[in-house]
Amino acid sequence: MTLLSFALVITGVVLNALAQSLLKLGTNQLGGLEFTLANAWPIALRTLTLWPFLLGFTCYAVSLVVWIAALARLPVTVAYPMLSIGYVINALIARFWLNEALSATGWAGIALICAGVWLIARQS
Repeated sequence: MTLLSFALVITGVVLNALAQSLLKLGTNQLGGLEFTLANAWPIALRTLTLWPFLLGFTCYAVSLVVWIAALARLPVTVAYPMLSIGYVINALIARFWLNEALSATGWAGIALICAGVWLIARQS
């Protein structure tokens, strides 16, 4: 894997993970709303007024463009497993930014994901 390919993969994964965390932050700001068909439009319009949603949508859009560039340079059998890094990033953001709990088994799972990504990256 070239440095450019790796940079594209990591950038796409980080942007995607950041988008997820921003959407969660926005959801937290919405409060305990129950999503139903009847209130879908008011909630959708409300999401367009909250900065975490807008920034999250932007991160998703940019990550899509970056990911397409990564897929143009790497086999999908190498690129797709790298998305697992997003689980690690999301868990760390959830723990340290959103103050969510992470158990010992969660940390062990993160270690296993890291080992798997390392093994896949070595083969390419």
